Amino acid sequence: MTEAPKAMTETPDGTFTDDVSTTLEAALNGLQLDGAIFFRSEFTEAWAFASPAAGGEMAHALRPGAERLIMFHIVARGSCWVAGPDGQRHWANEGDVIVLPYGDPYEMGGAEEASSVPIFSLLSPPPWPTLPILRHGEGGDRTDVVCGYLHSSDPLFDPRMRAFSSVFVVRLPEGPAARWLRASIEYALASSSDTSPSDPSSTRLPELLLIEMLRLHLASAPSAEHGWINALRDPALAPALACLHADPERDWTVSELAHRAAVSRSLLDQRFREVLGVSPIRYLTEWRMHIAVELLGSSDLSVGQIARRVGYDSQEAFSRAFKRRMGVAPTTWRATRLVSDTPHP
Repeated sequence: MTEAPKAMTETPDGTFTDDVSTTLEAALNGLQLDGAIFFRSEFTEAWAFASPAAGGEMAHALRPGAERLIMFHIVARGSCWVAGPDGQRHWANEGDVIVLPYGDPYEMGGAEEASSVPIFSLLSPPPWPTLPILRHGEGGDRTDVVCGYLHSSDPLFDPRMRAFSSVFVVRLPEGPAARWLRASIEYALASSSDTSPSDPSSTRLPELLLIEMLRLHLASAPSAEHGWINALRDPALAPALACLHADPERDWTVSELAHRAAVSRSLLDQRFREVLGVSPIRYLTEWRMHIAVELLGSSDLSVGQIARRVGYDSQEAFSRAFKRRMGVAPTTWRATRLVSDTPHP
């Protein structure tokens, strides 16, 4: 297998550069992932299904001892939507990767409306002696999805920290990363029908793919160049970050965050500046913009709805803040992502 392409950082105009920080690179290279399952699904319009959380008995069946699993789906053909616990649909096209970092319950479906059925009415519950192929739908246009489950005990995937959204879509730019992903998908589709869950070929590839997706996604995270992932392990910063990530629309103050973290206001401010290079309130603003970028790139939410999701009372105030951070207005940024090409209902 060829080496995974070098990670790229997204710029305000939607292009990518290869200047991902060494801090982020080192943290992801040290990320421990294991217990992967890799199988394929074939859906035809109209279709929709609901999947429970990848925790408890399900997680233990796939990876003994695991409390929860990371789930991801690669769209190998066609397009689909996915919705996490909040019900908001995120759209993904061919070549996109859907990640559910905390194994939350979700629904998935196609362009045509359909009644959602439980996934285990289509697929036997794990464990699986051989990797299954899930087929579902009414015979219309086809969408192929390659599915994976992985385990990690890293704080990056701790649901209390909520370092990610419940579900997000990674859209690769044309170039080495996209070519590598397509080749990997072809390999996975060719080998998934006759491998077992313990086959090394069905485990190592998902690990490499997920780490590459995280590189691309996290390159735009606030203060990534200052060791953002390591901040999740900091005893003073971790509780404050958990608050900001879980409730970004709240009008937080440094005093409130310091109280939650059980440290002084001055110490918390000092740790933010030392580790992340910004003040707590500046970090909150950047985190809101990070979430806004995700929602603008994959959801049907209007700019006004996104503004409220990330803590702004008016669309105008949000648009001004977004333009200061990203260099362009939200509507312009969304247009550059070609969201209009997505088959929204």
